[in-house]
Amino acid sequence: MNPRETSVEVETRSALHYVTHDGVALQGDLYQPKGAGPFPVLVGVHGGGWVQGARSAFQYWGPYLAARGYAVFAISYRFAKTGQKTFPHAVQDVLAGVQYVRGNAKELKLDAERVGLIGASAGAHLASLAALGGGMPPFAGCYPQDAHAAASTKVKVLVGVYGIYDMLEMWQKYSLQNPRENNIEKFIGVSLLDDRRLYFEASPISYATTANNKTAVLLACGTEDDLVNRAAQTDAFLLALKQAGFFVRPCILQGAPHYWMNDPIEEPGSFTGFLAPRLVRFLAEKL
Repeated sequence: MNPRETSVEVETRSALHYVTHDGVALQGDLYQPKGAGPFPVLVGVHGGGWVQGARSAFQYWGPYLAARGYAVFAISYRFAKTGQKTFPHAVQDVLAGVQYVRGNAKELKLDAERVGLIGASAGAHLASLAALGGGMPPFAGCYPQDAHAAASTKVKVLVGVYGIYDMLEMWQKYSLQNPRENNIEKFIGVSLLDDRRLYFEASPISYATTANNKTAVLLACGTEDDLVNRAAQTDAFLLALKQAGFFVRPCILQGAPHYWMNDPIEEPGSFTGFLAPRLVRFLAEKL
């Protein structure tokens, strides 16, 4: 399908309850093409530094991708607070989102064999952990009571946009910029200085291994990101994935800062508009 083609009608199902974890009910919004399907689907994971954000971040991407034949299930997940960590809990929420769309594929007109993950910033971090580490501890099999706990969490594609892939490096940057509000310590629950092992487990780059290289990856980031260091995060992850035999494609946006993934796609000269056709081509090839 032409990346600019928008002839497919779109329908939205809002606030679908997809799982309850530890008493917290979680919802998602499904954007999908109208028709019989089944449609390939991306589970969308919003950003917000692990402590905030909303699934409405996909209010433009959902309709855009649905108009081109791809469903998007944008989910909410649990946030970290001081004294209330959400590692690995937030990753387990993302995995439950994958299991929900796979377990309800027939009813929702989705293709259970064509499931992927997309996320930005902290959402890219969570999506990457789910995509590459979701089948192993500390993420797998922690909620056997979930309605779709038996469904596979494997995904065909991963799309990460200005993500955090090395939590050790990002902790150091947070510590220098704002040591009193280190979101990574809130998320993981301890300082790097107290438990480096947990930071290794919480870093997607740790799962860039040959055993996981069946997932195709698109990594996007800007050259002027003042929050996430491109060389230490995206470039390092890209290299590790290549070394492990992944199909991985970079999309580097000249002049792009952080925080643009939520912008309207059709605005002339927008960074989202630059990524959009490249994302669609990637999905057409790999999902």
